[in-house]
Amino acid sequence: MTPLTDVGDDAGWLPGVRRIPSPNCDERPAGEVVRLVVIHAISLPPGEFGGPGIVDLFTNGLDPAAHPYYSEIQALRVSSHFLVRRDGDLIQFVSCSRRAWHAGVSDWLGRTGCNDFSIGIELEGCDQLAFEDAQYLTLNRLLAELRRRYPIEAMAGHSDIAPGRKTDPGPRFDWHRVDDKSR
Repeated sequence: MTPLTDVGDDAGWLPGVRRIPSPNCDERPAGEVVRLVVIHAISLPPGEFGGPGIVDLFTNGLDPAAHPYYSEIQALRVSSHFLVRRDGDLIQFVSCSRRAWHAGVSDWLGRTGCNDFSIGIELEGCDQLAFEDAQYLTLNRLLAELRRRYPIEAMAGHSDIAPGRKTDPGPRFDWHRVDDKSR
């Protein structure tokens, strides 16, 4: 993985990482700096891995006929900056210079609207199953790159910034395997 750059058309995109642009993003507030990384977990359909559901959700292409659960969520307009698949494959959906719509109603240390100042990283997973070694390896490499580029102050789970509303990354996510001194 090569270092992040913020020049030209590639501002906020990681070179060498597969890009699948999501329309579910907008500009960060003027002068806002990325200070927080939010770790999420997602599987679509729930508890299943490897299919197109996550990409389809983040690109507004979810087919409600493909699975009964999809009819419940097809109208959602959500995204994340990154997705780490079970095999460690990394996909970027939103430039880090833009606000991805990943946190929803959220609060970090008394500050609301975490999308404004965070980068969202989705791990393909669920509350019931452990994450893969390849995912931790990719996540740690990604976090190192993000720390080199942005003044990251902390890392939190979605459940930390939206308690009672979200459970991810869940009880099977091993925070001890993440190279982070700010948690």
